[in-house]
Amino acid sequence: MLQKKFLKTKDECEVTFEFNAEDANEVALVGEFNSWQPIAMKRVGKEGSLFRTKVKLAKGGQYQFRYLIDGEIWQNDEAADAYWPNEHGSDNSVVFTSEN
Repeated sequence: MLQKKFLKTKDECEVTFEFNAEDANEVALVGEFNSWQPIAMKRVGKEGSLFRTKVKLAKGGQYQFRYLIDGEIWQNDEAADAYWPNEHGSDNSVVFTSEN
C-alpha cells in the first residue's frame, strides 16, 4: 500500500510504503530512487505480517520499486500507480509523486 503526503515547505512527497508478507522474516524496499539499494522495512507489531517504511521523494517524479522478501523473493505493490516492464522479464511497481 502507498500513502503520499505532499510537503508544503519543500518540493518533496513523503511516501509510506507498506507491504503485507505473512511468514516473512524481513522485507526490504528496493527502488531506483536510491540506486536499487535495499532499505530495511520495519515490522508493525511484534508478530505482525505488515512491514512499513517512509521515503521522501522529489515531487513530480516517477519511481520504479519492488519489495524483496527474505533476500530471495521479489514482489510488486498491489496499490502501485503503474507497472512497467523491467530487463528481467517481469514488471516493476511505479509510484508517481505528482499532486494531480
